[in-house]
Amino acid sequence: MTREVHAFVYSALPSRVIFGAGRRADVAAELARLGCARPLIVTTHDQRMLGEALAHPFRDATLFSDATMHTPWDVTQRALHETARARADCVVAIGGGSSIGLSKAIALQTDLPQIVLPTTYAGSEVTPIIGETRDGEKRTQRTPKVLPEVVIYDVELTLSLPLAMSVASGLNAIAHAVEALYAEDRNPITSMMAEDAIASLAKALPNIAHTSDSIDARRLAQYGAWLGGTCLGMVGMGLHHKICHVLGGTFDLPHAQTHAVMLAHVVAYNAAAAPHAMTSIARALHTKDAWSGLHDLAKSLGAPLSLEALGMPEAGIDHALELVMRNAYSNPRAPEARALRIMLERAWKGEPPATAD
Repeated sequence: MTREVHAFVYSALPSRVIFGAGRRADVAAELARLGCARPLIVTTHDQRMLGEALAHPFRDATLFSDATMHTPWDVTQRALHETARARADCVVAIGGGSSIGLSKAIALQTDLPQIVLPTTYAGSEVTPIIGETRDGEKRTQRTPKVLPEVVIYDVELTLSLPLAMSVASGLNAIAHAVEALYAEDRNPITSMMAEDAIASLAKALPNIAHTSDSIDARRLAQYGAWLGGTCLGMVGMGLHHKICHVLGGTFDLPHAQTHAVMLAHVVAYNAAAAPHAMTSIARALHTKDAWSGLHDLAKSLGAPLSLEALGMPEAGIDHALELVMRNAYSNPRAPEARALRIMLERAWKGEPPATAD
């Protein structure tokens, strides 16, 4: 396939990426390369044992295992207090979006270097984006201050990721690639990466569902997630991410699962305004059209299909719509209140996506 190339801007991000099974053993060498010896190791309570294993070789390591979904400010304040108390000279995060988000929040306030070991397919590890929740509202910003210096992709760390979380996290990664394909500042490099990310994840996730401990499938999914996250870091996201940030921050819905529910609906909403993106998505999925292909993939994997199932109250749709319409992200189709309300209602009920208003 030959791509039509027009004028564009491409800005590479300066992260060091280490990819391969067993590469978590490189943490000590990477700390030494950064000139650090007193790491604050960040994880969630459920993944505390992973943090303890990382901390074991270091005499002056401190473990903080209270990372929380959507990076609430009160948790960040406690982590900052622990950072100062321990005189930490770097942050090492192991986990998914909660751990990585907290690591970024610490870096934003302290400028400490970060080493990140992802255990999910969230993609946040390769982006200069941080989302923080204060006063019940999640806000995001882009700043190079939060971009981790080193990312270590060790596929073995994803083997214990439960199937339901693997599926939701993988669909979240696909969402990064999907929105990169119609981003206002897209370029040929990110578009190639995005399509490859969708194709890799769409192939890997059914194999993981069939054989959850398959190293080959997990490696392909991690590769796809890296590509999708890299796209997320280099170009702007659109309506899908705006909606998911609103729903997650306002109703405390799980991040990856919210992406899994909303993705096909937003793609259907944008379909007529982004035909080239729809062609790329459908080609990557080997389906007739993008939105039904994404919906069918999610359904076949047993992913959640309704906001109701995630715990969102039906009465919250109007409030969500109000927040989505406020300070809208760049998007190929302008936000239209009536169409968006219909879309949110369909997503709440778990109905298939529809392109008609």
